[in-house]
Amino acid sequence: MPTSTARSTQLLLERFTPVQIRSIAAANRRINLWEGAVSSGKTIASAWAWMMFVPQASTTGELVMIGKTRDALYRNVLQPMMNPEIFGELAAQVEYTPGAVTCRIFGRLVHVIGANDIKSENKIRGMTCAGAYVDEATLLPEPFWDMLLTRMRAVGARIYASTNPDAPTHWLKAKFIDDPLQRQTMKVFSFELDDNTHLDAPYVAHIKASHSGLFYKRFVLGQWVAAQGAIYDMFDHATQVVDILPQMHRWISVGIDYGATNPTHAVLVGLGNDRRLYVVSEYRYARGTSNITLTQADTSRRIVRWLDDVPHHGRVRPPYVVVDPSAASFKTQLLQDGLNPTAADNSVLDGIRLVSNLLANRQLVIHSSCRELLKEIASYTWDPKAALDGLDAPLKLNDHGMDALRYALFTTRLLWQHQLRLAA
Repeated sequence: MPTSTARSTQLLLERFTPVQIRSIAAANRRINLWEGAVSSGKTIASAWAWMMFVPQASTTGELVMIGKTRDALYRNVLQPMMNPEIFGELAAQVEYTPGAVTCRIFGRLVHVIGANDIKSENKIRGMTCAGAYVDEATLLPEPFWDMLLTRMRAVGARIYASTNPDAPTHWLKAKFIDDPLQRQTMKVFSFELDDNTHLDAPYVAHIKASHSGLFYKRFVLGQWVAAQGAIYDMFDHATQVVDILPQMHRWISVGIDYGATNPTHAVLVGLGNDRRLYVVSEYRYARGTSNITLTQADTSRRIVRWLDDVPHHGRVRPPYVVVDPSAASFKTQLLQDGLNPTAADNSVLDGIRLVSNLLANRQLVIHSSCRELLKEIASYTWDPKAALDGLDAPLKLNDHGMDALRYALFTTRLLWQHQLRLAA
């Protein structure tokens, strides 16, 4: 590292926590992995160690930085590296334009790569790498990671990676962290939320209160645990189901899970004057409860009529009508019937985590008339067979209301997330 940065290095090391400093000093193996809780300091520590490595990396190989997408890599890693408040004078040594396929660190060319599917391994095939940084390693396809290891062919090549924990059967945990042979060439640094002594106590309390069950164990305690049991085990029927609704500050969305042979379930969400989200009403039609088979046109018009006469609210037209992204023709029908549908963001785990946080913080309330939704939320569970394969997935059984709720909230989160009341 250039001597001109020595003063900046000293200043920054003084800002780091003891756990961060120890990990940076010890990151000298072929694979160096920072894993653990959110906001625990692992990403900044790993990025700092990576930045210290770049100037001394072999010039006979190429340098790469990898994330699930280039945008995610920029947001999580490159943007903090370019922030003088975090990296001091060293921030000026990082040059990157968001979206670009390369950046420069201390003048060295670094390839910036998104690896969101199995085909991504072709992006590094044939490379000889001197060093790599990997953000959110558990989100990468296993074949990409395997290919990356074969590319680390330059003398002294190293990988610097960070990740949140996943299932204990995830390939990164089972085949690398827990494998005695692999551990001979690895350093693994584990972080808990409380390791970050620079965080304000109210923020730490908020993070802890915002997570429950699986997500608390992984993202607060930094544990590799399997998804099992009830998904929304933090839901409290006594306090989060109401008979009387406050006045709505604004309508947010309708979420619709359309089914031709399966039930169709729709939920109406509003933001109350108390700055909590409310599931105000639901529409549900299941063929098993009637001998009538509904066409898409029939279902669309029934949903319109439901929104024309919402109990205690009358005609409601929220700005977003969010529909299962696979129901393209049903979206067309809704449009013809006067609604303005949009395809849902179907990021299942991220959506479940969002709903879990809202429930844990008592920021989401359901009206007692939403009987089918309340039945589902009590029985919504993780799929035990998927867990055996190292996957986190809900059991696909009686989950149509759960999908509709997730669509309605996750797709519109930018509309309401800064208007919620703080957790008590």
